[in-house]
Amino acid sequence: MRGRSHIAPEVASPPSSTETEQVQWTDLPPELLFDIIQRVETKENCWPGRRDVVACAAVCKLWREITKEIVKTPERCGLLTFPISLKQPGPREAPIQCFIRRDKETSTYQLHMGLSPALSGDMSKQLLVAKRVRRATRTEFMIYLKGGDFSKSSNDYIGKLRSFNRSNFLGTKFNIFESHPQHDASAQSGYPSHRKTYSKSQPPRVLMTNVNTAGISYELNVLRTKGPRRLKCMMYSIPVSAIEGGTARTPMAFTNCAGDNLSPLIDSKGKKPCICCKTAKSGQSTALVLKNKAPRWHEQLQCWCLNFKGRVTVASVKNFQLVAAVDPSENVSVAEQDKVILQFGKIGKDIFTMDYRYPLSAFQAFAICLSSFGIKAVCE
Repeated sequence: MRGRSHIAPEVASPPSSTETEQVQWTDLPPELLFDIIQRVETKENCWPGRRDVVACAAVCKLWREITKEIVKTPERCGLLTFPISLKQPGPREAPIQCFIRRDKETSTYQLHMGLSPALSGDMSKQLLVAKRVRRATRTEFMIYLKGGDFSKSSNDYIGKLRSFNRSNFLGTKFNIFESHPQHDASAQSGYPSHRKTYSKSQPPRVLMTNVNTAGISYELNVLRTKGPRRLKCMMYSIPVSAIEGGTARTPMAFTNCAGDNLSPLIDSKGKKPCICCKTAKSGQSTALVLKNKAPRWHEQLQCWCLNFKGRVTVASVKNFQLVAAVDPSENVSVAEQDKVILQFGKIGKDIFTMDYRYPLSAFQAFAICLSSFGIKAVCE
């Protein structure tokens, strides 16, 4: 057979035991798989047992799609399951109860799910971590899904709280920025991109940009009168109609937020809108404004008091409750106006509670509470 090439027939290698086991799990009928995951999701309604639900979504694409179909948003089920749940609005009825642990030595703030460290212990679930960074002209609280890499290029970075000291020397105004995917101009225009190409083993990194989604303003206490701080929060991405009957923006994935309409949609280098302006851009709904609930004077205790329903045990100027500030033209009921959307208070040394509900998300509530640590004494 000289001069002729010989092509050996292709012989399929026998599948390994791991591949055989994976095929068996992926070949389950969708109806049976739906029933199995639904039983797991119903049984495990709190952490750490909630990890089993996340593990089901990590098996394969079919399991992930069915798990995402079964698991509801925090608004509907009142549970936090996936990382994207931290950017979705909380439940409308009972608030989600969390606590914040402050570490002054490392300038970090950890958000945990649970009533308190004493009651939750090691069973508490860490949700977010913030790192305080002092710069020459401003102070920033960088927010991450987990600690470790506190750089802006980290994959766990999801947003930040920034105070502008250059234009606001007293440090009474803050802006909340969320990390959103950046639009690729070269792909939209049809021109080739000159960015570095990546191999198949290393997927291209999605470029991110910071979008201003909320503004926080503290009132100056020039006369040094006693009482809690006064603040207002303007949520540009939440319409005031979400308080009663309407809906707030609910992202379903971290990469799906680029096309959402925010009011106003500006990056961290652009000009920030005025906190006093309650009207969004023309053609868009009015943005929601939150204000701190006015306390009442207790004659016997001789101090200002708020009903935290047992969640706050230590008196502090940092304690606050936020309610909706709406105009009479919005036709919002008195019950909805008096409903506490976010409350924050001290229960021990460097331990604070944080309870939030719809239409705020865990990220937005955490960022608002962080502003209480960055404010200067001029507001106290």
